[in-house]
Amino acid sequence: MNNIFKWDCHSDQPYIITDKAFKKEKKKPYFLEYLSMFLLFGLVFPITFLWQFVMRFPKTNMQVGIGVNLDKGEAQYALVKELGVQHLMIRMPLWEMEKIDEYVAFAQGFGADKKFIINVLQDRDHIEDLALLEQDIKIIFDKFQSIAHEYQIGNAINRSKWGFFSVSEYLDFYQVVQNIRDTNFQKIQLIGPSVIDFEYYYTAFALFNFRKIKFDKLSSLLYVDRRGAPDNRQYGFNLKNKINLLAAIANLSPKSNHKIVITETNYPLKATAPYAPTSEKECVSELEYEQYMQDYINIARKTHKISHLYWHQLIAPGYGLVDNRNGKIRKTPAFYKFKHLIGQT
Repeated sequence: MNNIFKWDCHSDQPYIITDKAFKKEKKKPYFLEYLSMFLLFGLVFPITFLWQFVMRFPKTNMQVGIGVNLDKGEAQYALVKELGVQHLMIRMPLWEMEKIDEYVAFAQGFGADKKFIINVLQDRDHIEDLALLEQDIKIIFDKFQSIAHEYQIGNAINRSKWGFFSVSEYLDFYQVVQNIRDTNFQKIQLIGPSVIDFEYYYTAFALFNFRKIKFDKLSSLLYVDRRGAPDNRQYGFNLKNKINLLAAIANLSPKSNHKIVITETNYPLKATAPYAPTSEKECVSELEYEQYMQDYINIARKTHKISHLYWHQLIAPGYGLVDNRNGKIRKTPAFYKFKHLIGQT
């Protein structure tokens, strides 16, 4: 990360870019692309909205997983075992390639019975230098190939603070990774486009184009935390409606199959600043968190359209199932509720 892109180790995400002139300058060359994106969605939305009521979408029994992080330590091994969760997501930041052996050892520590998605986090260096991306993604695939065969390529691609300033930049990035997979690692599955929140115009632009790309699974960071309960509506859509619409988009696109993965979602917790990823206004109590998490997972499960859902994440004082401040492990009520929900899978 350079001086513009800075990492917030408290909330586990990049800081917002405060240099507005820099953001404007970087997005300026993509003005026509953004215009095309919104025009495309204007055409796609009414079609997909109607299609969701008549399409044949294969039913799936949703598997529930959890995000774990190297920097949260080995305490996660016992916690994962206690939860009984089999599906794990591990972030692999491209800016920490010097630590890749530590990441591999961390994954191996959970045991051979776990099923992993490796979430490859982008940075601006690898977006601008595709030769560097090619070099490092080969190392990641090689190092992790005995552990994981699924990789989410990119994260929150519609947020400038994460490094991409347009969908086309992401698709260039993804194309490099796909070419390497096709040539040298055919057994690997690639997951994308990893759009965060209910901003499906980005998803549609990634799925309806003339690029020679294909997503083996469609990923979405489908947060609803700013609306409160999952039943609450945004532009008339609650969580169930959002999932149905996303399924219709995936169903109509030739660039995605019918497997949808929610790779990230959670709620921010009250009185946990600076660890909470949002302002205090959006934060909820631990009991509200427990209830909303249960409702979210049950709603997603009942749609029968989500393949896997990964709660983000196990240890995080501002939004996770476990608070590790002051070096102590404290399990929140949501930890025990999650354990119960896993038992119902």
